[in-house]
Amino acid sequence: MPAKFGSRFAGHILVFSDASEKRHGGQAAVIFADTDEEPQINSRTTPLIGSNEQELQAALFALHHAGADFPGKPLALFCDNLDTVNRLQQAKMHGLGEDPELAQMLAEQQIIGGVLENTVITWIKAHATCRGNTLADHHAALAAA
Repeated sequence: MPAKFGSRFAGHILVFSDASEKRHGGQAAVIFADTDEEPQINSRTTPLIGSNEQELQAALFALHHAGADFPGKPLALFCDNLDTVNRLQQAKMHGLGEDPELAQMLAEQQIIGGVLENTVITWIKAHATCRGNTLADHHAALAAA
């Protein structure tokens, strides 16, 4: 677990998401469940769909894996795309009824059981010197190659 997030998000599963577009799209989720263990890394190659959409899909991909692997645990999602962070925070504050398209995406990703409600969503500066963000960026780029 990155030391700079240790105390602020104690008790949370730390989840970093990122996306990349090269020859293909790439999405990555880096999940720190414990300070003494290596992170769980998931990535996938996707079609090119546009940067903001790719970033949103990467965040949902990360939430899917974290929610499935750590059911009922509080999550802290870190994303370097401010549009994604704002959209997810708006959905938390105002409900998914305000964003039916996002509700459909959550259903398609099988994000259920209050995962979004139990997640602290935080913007992190792109290419920040944070291990989770660096790993997510790296694995998203590999998936997009």
